[in-house]
Amino acid sequence: EIQLVESGGGLVPAGGSRRLSCEASGLPGEFGEFLIGWFRQTPEKARAGLAAIQGDGRTYNADCVKGRFTMSSDHARSTVYLQMNNLKPEDTGVYYCAANELGEIVGGQELRPEVFDYWGQGIQVTVAS
Repeated sequence: EIQLVESGGGLVPAGGSRRLSCEASGLPGEFGEFLIGWFRQTPEKARAGLAAIQGDGRTYNADCVKGRFTMSSDHARSTVYLQMNNLKPEDTGVYYCAANELGEIVGGQELRPEVFDYWGQGIQVTVAS
């Protein structure tokens, strides 16, 4: 069974930092063959891509998090991370980890939710105002 399990969420003060983890298991291929991303959804906004990372370490970032959020990966643990700094109340939401085979991703679409096939259940991050 394919699983993407997020962890590290919770309540964070404004201006604080938090690191989310996403551990993958059961993927139909090697971990390094996948593009893995983080997405955020709120009652007010549709699910949107925040950042993604591919097997060679290249990362992609949405404008709203550039300079604040950074992705990294640990292939030995089949885990990716999202380091979030200078958090703002508007960063509050449910954060999802997702993956798809890199070979199926068209250049320029790395942050589009619709191109990802495998999803975690999401984890809440709340930034106090």
